[in-house]
Amino acid sequence: MGLVSLTAWRARSAGLAAAATRAKALIRPALGLSEGDALSVNEIVCADPACPGIETVVLVMRAGEPTRALRLPRPLAELSEADARVLAGEEAALR
Repeated sequence: MGLVSLTAWRARSAGLAAAATRAKALIRPALGLSEGDALSVNEIVCADPACPGIETVVLVMRAGEPTRALRLPRPLAELSEADARVLAGEEAALR
Protein backbone atom coordinates (compact mmCIF):
# COMPACT_ATOMS: atom_id res chain seq x y z
CA MET A 1 0.00 0.00 0.00
CA GLY A 2 1.42 3.36 -1.01
CA LEU A 3 1.52 6.28 1.33
CA VAL A 4 -0.12 9.56 0.41
CA SER A 5 0.91 12.81 1.99
CA LEU A 6 -1.67 14.81 3.90
CA THR A 7 -1.09 17.73 1.53
CA ALA A 8 -1.79 15.57 -1.53
CA TRP A 9 -4.88 14.06 0.11
CA ARG A 10 -6.24 17.52 0.97
CA ALA A 11 -5.61 18.79 -2.56
CA ARG A 12 -7.41 15.80 -4.09
CA SER A 13 -10.27 16.18 -1.63
CA ALA A 14 -10.64 19.89 -2.44
CA GLY A 15 -10.58 19.10 -6.16
CA LEU A 16 -13.32 16.49 -5.78
CA ALA A 17 -15.43 18.87 -3.69
CA ALA A 18 -15.15 21.57 -6.36
CA ALA A 19 -16.00 19.06 -9.11
CA ALA A 20 -19.03 17.84 -7.12
CA THR A 21 -20.29 21.40 -6.65
CA ARG A 22 -19.91 22.07 -10.38
CA ALA A 23 -21.62 18.77 -11.27
CA LYS A 24 -24.56 19.50 -8.96
CA ALA A 25 -24.96 22.93 -10.59
CA LEU A 26 -25.27 21.17 -13.98
CA ILE A 27 -27.43 18.24 -12.86
CA ARG A 28 -29.94 19.93 -10.53
CA PRO A 29 -31.58 22.12 -13.22
CA ALA A 30 -31.44 19.31 -15.81
CA LEU A 31 -33.45 17.11 -13.43
CA GLY A 32 -35.79 19.93 -12.45
CA LEU A 33 -35.23 19.34 -8.74
CA SER A 34 -37.06 21.46 -6.18
CA GLU A 35 -35.76 22.80 -2.88
CA GLY A 36 -37.24 19.77 -1.10
CA ASP A 37 -35.24 17.35 -3.24
CA ALA A 38 -31.66 16.25 -2.57
CA LEU A 39 -28.79 15.29 -4.85
CA SER A 40 -25.60 13.39 -4.03
CA VAL A 41 -22.70 13.21 -6.49
CA ASN A 42 -19.66 11.03 -5.80
CA GLU A 43 -16.71 9.58 -7.65
CA ILE A 44 -15.91 5.96 -6.87
CA VAL A 45 -13.33 3.44 -7.93
CA CYS A 46 -14.92 0.18 -8.98
CA ALA A 47 -12.79 -2.94 -8.53
CA ASP A 48 -15.06 -5.07 -10.75
CA PRO A 49 -13.29 -5.84 -14.07
CA ALA A 50 -16.53 -4.96 -15.92
CA CYS A 51 -16.44 -1.41 -14.51
CA PRO A 52 -14.66 1.50 -16.19
CA GLY A 53 -12.41 1.92 -13.12
CA ILE A 54 -13.48 5.37 -11.99
CA GLU A 55 -17.14 6.27 -12.28
CA THR A 56 -19.50 8.95 -11.07
CA VAL A 57 -22.55 7.93 -9.05
CA VAL A 58 -25.48 10.32 -8.74
CA LEU A 59 -28.20 9.72 -6.14
CA VAL A 60 -31.45 11.53 -6.84
CA MET A 61 -33.64 11.87 -3.75
CA ARG A 62 -36.97 13.45 -4.63
CA ALA A 63 -39.33 14.17 -1.75
CA GLY A 64 -41.85 11.35 -1.40
CA GLU A 65 -40.16 9.11 -4.00
CA PRO A 66 -37.63 6.28 -3.79
CA THR A 67 -33.97 7.21 -4.19
CA ARG A 68 -32.61 6.54 -7.67
CA ALA A 69 -28.96 5.82 -8.44
CA LEU A 70 -27.52 6.89 -11.79
CA ARG A 71 -24.00 6.15 -13.03
CA LEU A 72 -21.61 7.70 -15.51
CA PRO A 73 -18.53 5.77 -16.66
CA ARG A 74 -16.14 8.69 -16.18
CA PRO A 75 -14.50 10.77 -13.46
CA LEU A 76 -16.55 13.45 -11.72
CA ALA A 77 -14.41 16.29 -13.11
CA GLU A 78 -15.27 15.23 -16.68
CA LEU A 79 -19.04 15.53 -16.24
CA SER A 80 -20.55 17.80 -18.92
CA GLU A 81 -23.87 19.46 -19.71
CA ALA A 82 -24.53 16.66 -22.19
CA ASP A 83 -23.99 14.13 -19.38
CA ALA A 84 -26.50 16.04 -17.22
CA ARG A 85 -29.08 15.76 -20.01
CA VAL A 86 -28.40 12.01 -20.34
CA LEU A 87 -28.84 11.59 -16.58
CA ALA A 88 -32.12 13.55 -16.73
CA GLY A 89 -33.40 11.18 -19.43
CA GLU A 90 -32.37 8.11 -17.47
CA GLU A 91 -33.97 9.40 -14.28
CA ALA A 92 -37.19 10.30 -16.12
CA ALA A 93 -37.36 6.74 -17.49
CA LEU A 94 -37.05 5.35 -13.95
CA ARG A 95 -39.86 7.51 -12.59
